[in-house]
Amino acid sequence: MALTKKQIISAFLVFGLVLATLPGIAQVPDEIVLGLKQGNVKILSRYFNQNVELVVLENENVYSKAQAQQIVGNFFNNYIPEEFTVLHNSNSSKEGAKSVIGNLKTLKGNFRVYFLLKQSEGKEYIHQLRIEKQ
Repeated sequence: MALTKKQIISAFLVFGLVLATLPGIAQVPDEIVLGLKQGNVKILSRYFNQNVELVVLENENVYSKAQAQQIVGNFFNNYIPEEFTVLHNSNSSKEGAKSVIGNLKTLKGNFRVYFLLKQSEGKEYIHQLRIEKQ
């Protein structure tokens, strides 16, 4: 049975409406993923906000960018990454925030990573970073 032109056009319209109603997929900057995969705090810290809410093992507080860089650097020195995989990411319509959940596999164990990105002055910054033992 051949489809008529009207049926084909209707199908495309329905498909287009479905796509239009889906929430936007949060695109995580590649450099953040690369920094986590390589354990490269210099790359990762380029995205740190001036103050970062940080939970890394026993360190839990709001830290300056420099302090956060030191804490995360110490973590990567002790837990050398083998692999980082993004499991889930989402956009928040409020404030243009993005949240990301991933798994970090290291030589000494696996960790759940969560970070919150917010846009400021045309660039995305990490406002919150959690690295917790699984």
